[in-house]
Amino acid sequence: MKYGIYFAYWTKEWFADYKKYMDKVSGLGFDVMEISCAALRDVYTTKEQMVELREYAKEKNLILTAGYGPTKAENLCSEDSEAVKRAMSFFQDLLPKLQLMDIKILGGGLYSYWPVDFTLNHDKEGDWARAVKNLKELSKTAEECDVILGMEVLNRYEGYILNTCEEAIDFVDEIGSDHVKIMLDTFHMNIEEDNIAAAIRKAGNRLGHLHLGEQNRMVPGKGSLPWNEIGQALRDIDYQGAAVMEPFVMKGGTIGSEIKVWRDLLDDTSEERLDADARGALNYVRHVFGI
Repeated sequence: MKYGIYFAYWTKEWFADYKKYMDKVSGLGFDVMEISCAALRDVYTTKEQMVELREYAKEKNLILTAGYGPTKAENLCSEDSEAVKRAMSFFQDLLPKLQLMDIKILGGGLYSYWPVDFTLNHDKEGDWARAVKNLKELSKTAEECDVILGMEVLNRYEGYILNTCEEAIDFVDEIGSDHVKIMLDTFHMNIEEDNIAAAIRKAGNRLGHLHLGEQNRMVPGKGSLPWNEIGQALRDIDYQGAAVMEPFVMKGGTIGSEIKVWRDLLDDTSEERLDADARGALNYVRHVFGI
């Protein structure tokens, strides 16, 4: 198993100098750095820039993974055919870019949009059916580009279609592509699952990507989640994918607003402290997981 971290742990905006964070993430001992696909539409927009990032990651011995929360205007489950059309166009443009960058997995609430506007009256059954239909079509492009689409299971406050691993199993089985898999996140699971380890075992070989974070989104080892049990479950299913930390500990900026972090979770949010906590968490999960 490979261990990673999301660059946005250190930032308050979704855009950043990815080379800077590749230096940092590699130096801290991680195998993987996760990027936001938002940067591929607004910052790293040319083939030359993307190839440069790919080659820099190789120099740093890093694997890149990608995450994305689609906008409401680009929503695969929408009743609005134009929103679906925009979403399909976005993803069909994005997947070849990920292939070019040697990125093998794209995870997130790809089947819907994020952050969800809960003032609207959502039709879960209808939205589920539309998402399945459109992801069946999109999976053909994913297969051509050899990019796994990770269907992230979100808690009830961030999503309404997939809240549990059991729902995600039904969802990906309905789509029926080996390039559409489940993505679990321990932060969300702590809210929704009866037993985190049991849910991981239930996912089995459908589990394509995993996010790690405490019950309050701090780095692993700083809270109360059952990391020994989680590690045993991952060993039981012989999980070979990436385990990427996705901590959010700072208020402010677009990230703080969208993730709903209204206070600093640390008494010291200096870069040095964040680095030290990340390094400590990496050593901790490597020891506890033993894989």
